[in-house]
Parts: sequence; structure tokens; C-alpha cells
Amino acid sequence: MKKRILVAPLNWGIGHATRCIPIINALLTEGFEPIIASDGQALRLLEKEFESLTFIKLPSYNIKYAKSKQWFKWHMLLQLPKIKKAIKRERNAIKQIVVDYNIQGIISDNRMGVISKQVPSVFITHQLNVLSGNTTRLSTYFHDRYLKAFDMCWIPDFENTPNLSGLLGHDFNNKGLELKYIGPLSRLEKVALKPKYNILVLLSGPEPQRTLLEEQLLSSLINYNGKVIFVRGKIETEQTVMLETPFTIYNFMQTEELQNAINKSDLIISRSGYTTIMDLAKLGKQAFFIPTPGQFEQEYLADYLDKNGTIASCSQSDFTLDQLHRVANYSGFESFENKIDFKALFTLFQA
Repeated sequence: MKKRILVAPLNWGIGHATRCIPIINALLTEGFEPIIASDGQALRLLEKEFESLTFIKLPSYNIKYAKSKQWFKWHMLLQLPKIKKAIKRERNAIKQIVVDYNIQGIISDNRMGVISKQVPSVFITHQLNVLSGNTTRLSTYFHDRYLKAFDMCWIPDFENTPNLSGLLGHDFNNKGLELKYIGPLSRLEKVALKPKYNILVLLSGPEPQRTLLEEQLLSSLINYNGKVIFVRGKIETEQTVMLETPFTIYNFMQTEELQNAINKSDLIISRSGYTTIMDLAKLGKQAFFIPTPGQFEQEYLADYLDKNGTIASCSQSDFTLDQLHRVANYSGFESFENKIDFKALFTLFQA
């Protein structure tokens, strides 16, 4: 009988779910039976990618973003009691799931409550240092307390420089936490295809900021002289394609279609979410980043890559079509090959 491994990505946009796709594929290759647990858009995306697997709906964190950057942190802090309750509900659900489904290992991507003392439990994060402005030490401390309950932490980045996450995933004061740098995770592959689009807009993340950026870019790019494609990042029952001159607009794309669209595009405009960064780095693409207003992690990553001359970026409030002229002064990502030794990683579950 195949060992069942529970894979549970956080439903915060779709990035946590998409970076679990290569892990799920590797589990299948190595003879395990992945059981997928999540909620919302993340769960729907993985249901479309792996129709034959078993899926479990977990309690939702129901995280909401503020419309204004200045209220972002305080809006998040006010939601902490709700998040703690969701983590507690999650832990109670996992106790029963481990028994009911005979789970023999857990891989949690940023879901603090997906853990069990009965089976080996792994936590995936690129964010060891949780940036939150003048409360960074406090947010990192509480994050670290949750992390230490897991048997191991996998960091999807290179351990040494150059790397993609900078301070977020490095220079961490490790106190009893077993860390393993596994290299960047991406479901996409670099393919030599004939260019088709001048700009591909990748939208993602929680509302209302996803919609606010979509509206702004539709307005800003209306006079752009070139082919522009939008992927809205809205995982719905059926794929829709709208032709609104000069744009082609998809509600979502599955892996192969998105891979081809990115490979065919000259420039990607997107949030500076870490999963997007890993995908674009693997494909060696040129990009322009617009971080979610007030989200310290994305603002740091955009600034980190801008200052080292890799990817241009600006704030959402400062974006205009003229900002794209700056791209010519940046190198773009250099494609990499990261051969993750999943067989070695999964030995944790073989005991």
C-alpha cells in the first residue's frame, strides 16, 4: 500500500498552491499517494491540475487586505485573533484527517495548523524573517514559535548568493529549527517558442488589491502599441477568454498553457510574489514588478531585485506606461536549472 502524504498549501492567492505542484508530481513519481488539503482558490486550482487525487477542504483563514497601504499592517493585526482561531480549527481537523485517511507524512506550505505529532511534518516557507516594519522582530518571533513545532523546514531558495529571497530566507538566527534549502520551486519549464505577446499581465493575490491592480493596468495600457494579454488569476469552473481591443483577457490558465504564454511574452507585469519570482527566474524572463501596497514581503522583494539591477519596479500609485521605459536598464532574470533531490527529501517519510 502506498504511503499517503498530506500536502496543504495556504490559500493566499494561488502562489502557495502552484509551487506545491512540482512536489505533488514528485510524490507521485516516488510512489507516494498525495492527499491534497486546502480551501478556496488554492484548492480549486489543484483540483483542476490533479483530477484523480483526493481533496479535503480545510477551514479558511479568510484573510482580507486593506484598500489603503497605510492601513495594511493594522488591518492584518486586527485579523490575528481570527487567524489564530482558524489555525486551532485547522489543527483539530488535521487530528481527524490523519486517522481517517491513514496519513503518514505532512507537507504544509505556510499553513501553521497543518501539523501532527503522530507523523513527520514539514513546513515550507521562503520567509524566515517576517518583515512588518517596526514590528519585524515581534512578527518573526511569533512565526518562529509556530515553525519550531515542525520536524523540518524546507526553504525554496538557494542557500548562498546569488539567491531570490534575500533577507527573507537568509540571515536567520536559527534556534533549534532544522532548515533545509531545497532550491527554488517552479511548475514551469523554459521552452524556446516564437514570441507572440509584447506584454503579459499576471494578476494574483487576495482581494481587493487584485482587482484594483487589474483596473489600473487596463486603464494604463489602453494606449500601449503592442499585443497585451491578461491572466486574471481567478480560478473559476470554466476558462473564459475575452477579446477587448487591444487586450486578450483570460480568467485563468492551467500549467502548460501559462508556461507557453510566459515563454512567448517579451515582458511580464506582475506582483512581486515569491512564487511568481521563482517562475520567472526559472524561465529567464524580463519583468516589471508592482508590489501589493503595504505588503512588506513583496515591497522588500521588489526593492531587493530593483537595487541589484535585475528587475525594475515601482509602487502601485506611481505606475504609468512611461515606467516601462526603465526596463531596458535591467538585466532580467537569468534562467537556472534546479534539480531537486526529492527522493532524498522524502526519506523523512520512509521511516
